[in-house]
Amino acid sequence: MQFLKTVFWVLLAVLVALFAVRNWTDVTLNLWGNIQADVKIPILMLVAFLLAWLPTWLIMRARLWSVRRRLEAVDRQRATMAAPEPVADEPEMPVI
Repeated sequence: MQFLKTVFWVLLAVLVALFAVRNWTDVTLNLWGNIQADVKIPILMLVAFLLAWLPTWLIMRARLWSVRRRLEAVDRQRATMAAPEPVADEPEMPVI
């Protein structure tokens, strides 16, 4: 299974590298006013990907932090609760 994961990531890296090499051209972005920026297409796509991915990742990390905090609170509460001691049904008879 690890081999397949490695092959997948290598193929993905090769495809991304080929895309970047074949599309290494300038794109003019019209920003506000008369400001323009010349950016390479792969760099622009990387920035767009990171801008879309970062908020989603931050929300996921915040939810995981919240869940861990709740689980730790429940674990602390369970640890402080004393376990009930077993009740003996009948007293033991002495052996003569």
